[in-house]
Formats: sequence, structure tokens, C-alpha cells
Amino acid sequence: MTTYFNEQDSIQTRLGKDNKQTLKVLADRYIGANPPVPFAFRAFSRGGVLQNVKGMFDLDLGRRFPEAKPGQFSYAYALVWSDGERNLDVLFNCLGPIQFYFNDELMYRSTVIDEIKPDATVKLNLDFVKGWNRLFIKAKHTAAGFGCLFGSDEAKVRILNVLAPFTERLGHAGWVFSSPIDHDIFEGRSLPDAMSSEKNNGLRWLPNREWDENELSLPNCERLFGRQPGKQAFAWTQLNNLRPGREACLIKGYAAGALTVWLEGKLVLDHTEEGNFHIEVPLTYGQHNLLIRSVCGNNPWGFALEASIGEEVVPLRLPKQVHGVADPWLYVGPLAANVSLSYEDFVQTDRVYTLDVNAEEKAYWRLDCPDTWIRPYYENAMLSNKWTVGNVTNYARWDYPLGVTIYGLLQTGRLLERADITQYALDHVQSCTDMFGYSLWDREQYGFPAINQQLVMMKMLDNCGSFGSAMLEAYQEDEDQGFMAIANRIANFIFHGLERKEDGAFYRICQDEYSENTMWADDLYMSTPFLCRYARITGVSEALDEAAKQFLLFRKYLYMPEERIMSHVFDFKYGIPTGIPWGRGNGWTLFSLTEVLEALPAAHEARPALVDFFNELCGGYADLQAESGLWHQVLNDTDAYEEASCTAMFAYSFARGVRFGWLREPQRFIEAALKAWDGLTRIAIDAQGNVHGVCSGSRYAFTADYYKKDLLTVKNDNHGVGIMMLAGSEVVKLNQWLADPLEVAQ
Repeated sequence: MTTYFNEQDSIQTRLGKDNKQTLKVLADRYIGANPPVPFAFRAFSRGGVLQNVKGMFDLDLGRRFPEAKPGQFSYAYALVWSDGERNLDVLFNCLGPIQFYFNDELMYRSTVIDEIKPDATVKLNLDFVKGWNRLFIKAKHTAAGFGCLFGSDEAKVRILNVLAPFTERLGHAGWVFSSPIDHDIFEGRSLPDAMSSEKNNGLRWLPNREWDENELSLPNCERLFGRQPGKQAFAWTQLNNLRPGREACLIKGYAAGALTVWLEGKLVLDHTEEGNFHIEVPLTYGQHNLLIRSVCGNNPWGFALEASIGEEVVPLRLPKQVHGVADPWLYVGPLAANVSLSYEDFVQTDRVYTLDVNAEEKAYWRLDCPDTWIRPYYENAMLSNKWTVGNVTNYARWDYPLGVTIYGLLQTGRLLERADITQYALDHVQSCTDMFGYSLWDREQYGFPAINQQLVMMKMLDNCGSFGSAMLEAYQEDEDQGFMAIANRIANFIFHGLERKEDGAFYRICQDEYSENTMWADDLYMSTPFLCRYARITGVSEALDEAAKQFLLFRKYLYMPEERIMSHVFDFKYGIPTGIPWGRGNGWTLFSLTEVLEALPAAHEARPALVDFFNELCGGYADLQAESGLWHQVLNDTDAYEEASCTAMFAYSFARGVRFGWLREPQRFIEAALKAWDGLTRIAIDAQGNVHGVCSGSRYAFTADYYKKDLLTVKNDNHGVGIMMLAGSEVVKLNQWLADPLEVAQ
């Protein structure tokens, strides 16, 4: 029997058979360890280093400096913050000679082969330390090229956010890079101190962060948007009143053109001409939104404004925390006169603004700095080769393991009648969906999105199906129409964008990637539960038909009839299945089949075959259950360790099969489900609600050794926490059903 901790530390030792309390501990531990920390907003220069569609930072210095001479040097510099020790694979495409320094140590010097083959990729493995990590690139110009492309491997999953060095740019996102110089000034010398002034080394660092004197002499809207007769711009700040009580506040300033002012939604000034203005308004303690509308005529346009109570200045502050900026104003524009929006439409950061109702171009909030916008970043988990890092919140992330986690939280909250748990799950979903429109705009502007990376850069079922299914499950709690816009996009991808074999089976083309031309059992969960929920909500029966069809097709390729279990992968490059029955791959299969059977009408033509398939699989899995109650990482290999996530999936599926009447030998599977849950609460769930024994995210192999020896377990891995809650919820329901059996119509 595999041991993850002393049984005295198990949840069962502390709570016995109190399954609802066990679920409470699981859910509360997860929520406590994953606080609702939203996206971080930072200043970002559009004139800086952007990413391409693969997430590689485009440091093509030859394009930026076409006047550069052969033999000249430029430097690129960035910081990465890591809250712990992390390991990450990074990639280079060299456009010319480069040297890469990581934390001041030379990690890579390009070879002549690297330099003359710009499509060649070099992979390095970096060990990030806790705290600041420094990335420094020396690039030398040759006739062949100048600079490189750099980024993390699988960038939409392994998220690498970089910040600017130097005190003047503290908090800014993005790289800095220097204008070309004739000699390498850091040859034999220390690299520049990232926490010092950028002026200390005599280089001109870009992107430019300051206006010149002529630009500073212009009114703010003229400086930001240029002359735009008839157009309008909006500016947003907050009055930060630190005085207690309620007092009269004087707001005064100068308007270069027509100006409208709202304070907390109330119109307090409508100034139609150029000139000075002043108004007196009552102001209480705290922060108060101040929104300005400036209209451009035929002259320079903009405004200046200050507020005071008596002789004391009321400071202005940004209405949203934005790192890397001191100015208290956000601006958006120029909007055409035909764009008419309410005050409420503007005092938010989760939308983009149409510049003209007759055009598609959109805008977002920017800063009073050259070519600089605010930009939200996902900065929580995932600076790692691992799916799960133990001390970083997963909140606000869209990815497939968290889809199961959200589903588990929703079901647990409902079962325990804990509205706070279901609300937390809903809030996590909405933290992603509310910013979906923005994230599409972000990709268009910057090449690669800083949030919702997998949803926006949708390429495979992993990117959309699992979390999309959880989103539609959350739709029961709040019929958010934003959910359906995203669901329609996912459905369109599955029906019209996803790769299929000639018989219609889903598979992965993934050209030039490790999973090229393969079919994975995992993809049944990444597709069919979403299709079932989509069919239920929209009435599109073709989605349910597709889910049933895929099960029968996957059975043809992956089913191992002698043992009645599934191969993890079919590799079309070799024309054969791998023949390795990975535990969680089989768990995904059975888990998903219960979702399809629950949704499928009794008269559906595929139902008899799928019920038969369900019974065959359950019989095969039950034969392989270990004495401990768990299943092995490789199901038919007793030398493999006992793994928790597949065990939870089998317990969940067996319990549902009994309750819904699909299983022809119910007593056998009642015993197997309860035995599995007993094993999990003794062996895999400790008294603090930590989940052990869950293998990390997988690739695939034709050998069992990969799954047994390379795919090791990770404490509280996201692939296991949600399904543990789902399994526990189903065991509670099974026990309730056994006490008062109900006939379930087929």
C-alpha cells in the first residue's frame, strides 16, 4: 500500500465517517489557500517589447533599429518576481549573436548554428529563486540579424510576466532595451544594477517614458489624443478625502474647451466654453469617483483640476491600483460624438470602449505618459513547469484542472447549503469571464494576451472544455449572459475549428509538438460535459448527439477489451494505441460518461450502447481496485503507486451509476465506491484537508515507467482537489439514497 502520511494525520482519524464535515474541510482549505486576488494592473508601453502569437517576446532589434551598424551592441533587461523557488523551461530563437545572463550568470551564448537558423529553437531550463530574478540579453548586430525571440515553453500555460528594471520604472510591465552602441560596455564589467537609476550607465533605455518639453506644454487631451474636432475623451480619478464628516469641497481648474464633471454619478458641472471654472460640492470622508468629459473643438483641448477643503488640498488618487504610475488620472478616447454611454459605463475597468458606433475600433484606459496604457496581468500561479505551485493562489485563472475544482466547489456548496462556497466559485469564473471582451482586445493590441491566455488563444480542448463546462454549471447560480457569449465561442470551436479524423473523432494535430497526431482519453472530459451542458441550456440537441458519438468513436480507438479499460493515448503516427492504461486518463473517461448518461434522453439511439460501455468499464475498473480501496497509477501494474485522483473519479462514477440505476450489479459498486472513499479519507486526505497522492499533469508514453517514475505526485495538485470534493459529495448522496432509494427513470 502506498503511504503519503501517517494514518494518525488522516481526515478519517479526526472526523471518522462524517463525510459532510470532510467536504467542509476540503472546501474551506482550498478557499483559504486560494484567496480571491484579482488581476494586477500595470503601466505598459505599446512602444515596448510585444509578444507574438506563441507568447515569445519579440526582441528583433534589427527591426527597431534599422540604422544600426554591423558590430554594434544593444541590451535588453527585465525582472521576474517569484514568490518561491520555481523551475521553468524557456526558449530562444536567435536572430544574431546573443548572450543571455540569468541572475548575473552567463547561462547561454549562441552558436553559429543558432545564429544563422532563425527558425531553430534553443531550450534552457531556469531555476528561479524566491524574490527578484534578472534577465539580461546582450545582442550583437550582424548582416544576418540583430536580437532574438525569447519566452517560456507553452507560454499560454507557463506564464512568464516580466517587469521593467530601474527605479524610474518601478512597477512597469515589460522589457527595457538600449539604443545601439559601438562597443560592449559590460565586457568584463558588472551588469547594471536593476534597482538603481537607469541614468547610471550612460545608455539610452527604451521605451521612452517621458514627454518632451513641447508635449508637456500642451493640454492633457491634446497631448494624448492629438487634435480631434468633435471628438470626446473621458478622464477618471478619485477624490481621496481624509477628513472626517461632511464638508464643502471646492473643485476648480481650467478647461481648454467644453467640460462636463460628474461626482459619484451626479452631474456637478457642465462648462461649455474655454476658461476657468470652480464649483463647491459636499464631500464626505473616503474615496469618491470623479469623471470628466472633455470635448475637442478647433483648438487644443483638455483640462487641469484640483480640489480643496478650506486651505487643505484634497488629494487625487487612481481609481484602480495601477503599478508603475504616480499620476492619478486614467484617460480613454477619442470617442466620436455618436458614442453615448452612462457614467456607470465609465467607472469600471472590465470593458473596452467603441470609438465610433460605425466602426469596430476600440480603446481602453491609458495614462498620461508616451504610448502607455494600463494593462491587467494574471500574476498568481503558473510561473513553473508544474501545473500546481503550493503557495500561490489559483484565483482568476482559466485552465482545465481548475474547471474540475470549480465544479467540485459548486456541488459541495449546494450539498452543504453553503452559499459562500458557491459564491466563491462563481466569483472565480466571473473574474475570467467579465474580462473576456478586454482580453480579446488585449491580444489584438499586444500580440498575446496578459489574461485569459488559454481561452483567448484557444487551440485545443484543454484550453476551453473543462472550464467552459464549469462556467455553464455556474450559470445555474447566476444567468450571466457573458457566460453564453463565451460558451457559443467554445461550441463554435468544437464544431467547426477542432481537428477530426475521417470518421469524425476528435484528435490533436499539434504539428511539431510532442502530442502531434494523437487521441487522448482525457479529451472526453475536455469536451463531452461541456457539450451536455451547452445542449441543456441552449436546446441545441446536436451538441448532445456529438457527445454520445465521441464516446463510441473513442471506444473504437482506445478500448482494451481483454481488461475492459482504456489506453491513455492512440498515436496515429504509429497507427496504434499506447496500451498504457493511465489511471486518471481512465478516470476522465468514466467521469465524463456519467455526465453524458445523465443528460442523454431515454430514447436516444446511442443510449443502450453507452450504458453497456459504462457497465463494461466499471467492471474492468472494479477488478483492479487495490486492497486499500485506491487504484494504481497504471491500472494494471501493481508495482505502480496508488493514485488519488483516478480513485476519486471511479468512486464518483460508481456512486452515480448506482443512484441513477445504470449499473446491473449495484451492490458490487456500492461496496467499491464506499471502499474507495474510505481509502481516500485514510490515505490521501489529511486532517487539514490537504490532498495527497495526485499525479502531476501528464504527457504520454508507450512505457509504463514514464507514468510510474516520472509522473510523481504533487500535494494539493489542481487535478485532484475538485474531484475529491465531487467524490465526497456523491458518496454523501449515495448514502442518502441507500437510506431512501428512489427509482431513477432511464
